[in-house]
Amino acid sequence: MLQLTTNGFDWLGEKSLTEMTVDELARKGARRIIVEALMLEVAEYIEALKHERDRQGHALVVRNGYGRPRKITVGSGTIEIAAPRVNDRRQGKKFTSSILPPYMRRSPDVNEVLPILYLKGLSSGDFSDALKCLLGEAASGLSAASITRLKKIWEEEYKSFKRRDLTDKDYVYIWADGVHLSVRLEDERLCLLVIIGVTIDGKKEIVAVEDGYRESKESWASLLRDLSRRGMKAPVLAVGDGALGFWAATRDVWPETKEERCWVHKIANVLDKLPKKLQPKAKELMREMMYAPDKEYCLDQMELFKKEYDAKYPKAVECLLKDKETLTTHFDFPAEHWTHIRSTNPIESTFSTVKLRTRVTKGAVSRSAGLAMAFKLLEGAQGRWRKVNAPQLVAKVREGIVFKDGIEVVQSEGRVA
Repeated sequence: MLQLTTNGFDWLGEKSLTEMTVDELARKGARRIIVEALMLEVAEYIEALKHERDRQGHALVVRNGYGRPRKITVGSGTIEIAAPRVNDRRQGKKFTSSILPPYMRRSPDVNEVLPILYLKGLSSGDFSDALKCLLGEAASGLSAASITRLKKIWEEEYKSFKRRDLTDKDYVYIWADGVHLSVRLEDERLCLLVIIGVTIDGKKEIVAVEDGYRESKESWASLLRDLSRRGMKAPVLAVGDGALGFWAATRDVWPETKEERCWVHKIANVLDKLPKKLQPKAKELMREMMYAPDKEYCLDQMELFKKEYDAKYPKAVECLLKDKETLTTHFDFPAEHWTHIRSTNPIESTFSTVKLRTRVTKGAVSRSAGLAMAFKLLEGAQGRWRKVNAPQLVAKVREGIVFKDGIEVVQSEGRVA
């Protein structure tokens, strides 16, 4: 039987190469490479300090056998490693492996997998069974207790997020929305209030994640006042649905902020007041308004909608026209940004991830745990958000440059060109 050894470590064991599965070969191969890397790390450490000698001329830094074997879970599975030791007799000095630090039981990549799987729907009680299928029966450190500890860490991270200073942040656009999640708290369902902002360089960031009572004015006002106290400037434009609580709070805290109603919410609300057989045609007409090339064309389409449906369906027409001014605010901003600021899609698409996790959460959870879980999901989604189109124009919006129908208005010799 073919036997391969590395520095005295038999890495094949009793089986031959042809008798082993692909997973077994991957784990054994990973063990061999890690052992070689550890030996090389120790050799380089000793070589760099070989000039360090005591009064008798003996080396102060030498090899000292091997440590107690321990199991390490890596991407290919769980392997057993006996790391080489170093006897460093210099005052206040100690060798610590950067490859295999003390007490490490899982690789950083495996540590990243745990919160991802939990947040994507795998319950904490199922971790051991599920990951043993992937990482082998000897998989260690993957119990429900690991997830419990992680949730505590997430709660602390969320508390730090809520207390962070916003003086150096400048959010020019913000989207605001709320959703009632299916996760049950001790006393009621969780209502999540979320604000996402666009920084001066065009990046999208989470501004706030907070729980509120039915998206009321008091809940939104408390959140906005807290942001203002921590140094956040008033945004130039806020985008949201027709929830009166948010807009009433915005006018109190940031009266100078302009308002843009979400077209996606508005279309859904108007269609709800029309018979199903008329909805396709009405939806097409409202999409013409939403994607109009200029404000005049959009208003013309609104008048056409009024003539078409006002006689028989006045509630649908009223629902549309009552927000006529705030549905057309985006025409006063760069055309490149219209696709972003016509709706609250940045939040809506992110909420779908939050809802996925909360649908599989069983039983009641604490308010802090529910908020921390939602925060980590949103934080994970943030890494995939792209900048707004033409990010260099965001600074011009903050400077107060005038735009008409999406085009910058250039003033020359007192006249508007």
